[in-house]
Amino acid sequence: MAAWWLQRARRPRGAARRGAAPAPASVEAEEPGEAPVRREWRCPREGTVLLFPGQGSQFVGMCRGLQRYPGVRDMYRLAEKVLGYDLLSLCLEGPRDALDRTQHCQPAVFVASLAAVEKLNHQQPEVVERCVAAAGYSVGEFAALVFAGALDFAEALYAVKVRAEAMQKASEAVPSGMLSVIGRREANYKFACLEARKHCESLGIENPVCTVSNYLFPDSRVIAGHLQALEFLQENARKYYFKRAKMLPVSGAFHTRLMEPAVEPLAEVLKSIEIQKPLLCVYSNVDGKKYMHSKHIQKLLVKQVVSPVLWEQTMHSVYERKQGTEFPYTYEVGPGNQLGAILKQCNLKAWKQYKHVDDLEDEETAEI
Repeated sequence: MAAWWLQRARRPRGAARRGAAPAPASVEAEEPGEAPVRREWRCPREGTVLLFPGQGSQFVGMCRGLQRYPGVRDMYRLAEKVLGYDLLSLCLEGPRDALDRTQHCQPAVFVASLAAVEKLNHQQPEVVERCVAAAGYSVGEFAALVFAGALDFAEALYAVKVRAEAMQKASEAVPSGMLSVIGRREANYKFACLEARKHCESLGIENPVCTVSNYLFPDSRVIAGHLQALEFLQENARKYYFKRAKMLPVSGAFHTRLMEPAVEPLAEVLKSIEIQKPLLCVYSNVDGKKYMHSKHIQKLLVKQVVSPVLWEQTMHSVYERKQGTEFPYTYEVGPGNQLGAILKQCNLKAWKQYKHVDDLEDEETAEI
C-alpha cells in the first residue's frame, strides 16, 4: 500500500481523501467563482490538529530509527534525487555546522516533519485520518501543505531547496541576524526598533532594517535586521523593558525585506508546480488565516519570505471556539517541541491536549 503522502500526491484535482473524517464546513474553500461545498460538521474533540516546526528545530541524529518505516525510506531516497546530496546522512551524522546552514536545515526539517507524520500514521492512523487543521512555522508551512494534499512532496521539496539557497545567499549579503526578546508589559517593540534604526543611520548605514519578524506568544517577539541594530537593542535592553534579549544562531534577518533577493527565485518555482486546494484547513503565517485556494497559496508562500511570522495570531485562529467547546488533540510532528512550548503560552487549555511526535526511535522498539 502506498504511503499517505504518495496517495495524496496522486489524487485528481478536487478529489476527497479516502477514509478521511469530514472536516468543518468552512474547510472546503473553492477557487474564485466556484460555489462553496458544505461538509458535515463534527465534534471538535473528534478532529485533530497537526503543527509542523520550522528552521532551528533541527539536530544531528534526528530521524534515527525511522527508516524502518518504508514510507520514510522512500522520502529520503526521493530527497537525495531532488537535492543532489544525501540528506539522511547529514541528518544522522552531521556535521552540525553543515546541518545548521539555511540551505540544508530547511529541507532537513521539511522531510523530517513528514517522516514524523509517517511514524504517526503507522502508530495511530486515526489521528492522521481525523485531522481537520494544520499549520507550519515558516518553512514548516510547506510540510503542512504537503500533508494537506495541496503540494506534491517532490515539488514542494524542490521549492524548499530553492527557497533555502536563496535565503542563504541573501543572508550572506548583509551582516544581519535575529534577536529573541521577552519583554515586560511596558515594552514598545516598534519604538525600540525605530531607535535602533536611527542608531544605524548614525553609523552611516543607509535604509537600515530592524523590525519584529516573529510574533511567538504574548510578550515574546523575535526582532530581525542589521546586526548593528540588534547589538544596540541588546545593549539597551533595560531601557526598552526587555527582560531577555538573546541572539539566535542564524545568519540572516529572515522574514524582513533583507530577504527580498529570495522572493523572485521562489516565485518562479512556485509558478512551475501544481498547487491544489488543501483537503483540510491550513493556516498562513502571513495573516494567520486559512488558505482559500491555490492562487492564494502561491501568493502568500512568496510573501511569507519578507513578512513577519504571525504565529501567535495563527494559534488564536486555529483554536478559536465558543466558550465551553472542547479543544482538539494537537500533535507537533517533527524535530523539537518548541511549538508545544509556544502553544502553552498562547493557550493553556489547548496545550493540555498536546502531544509531540518526535523523529527518534521509540524506546520500546530500540530494546527489541
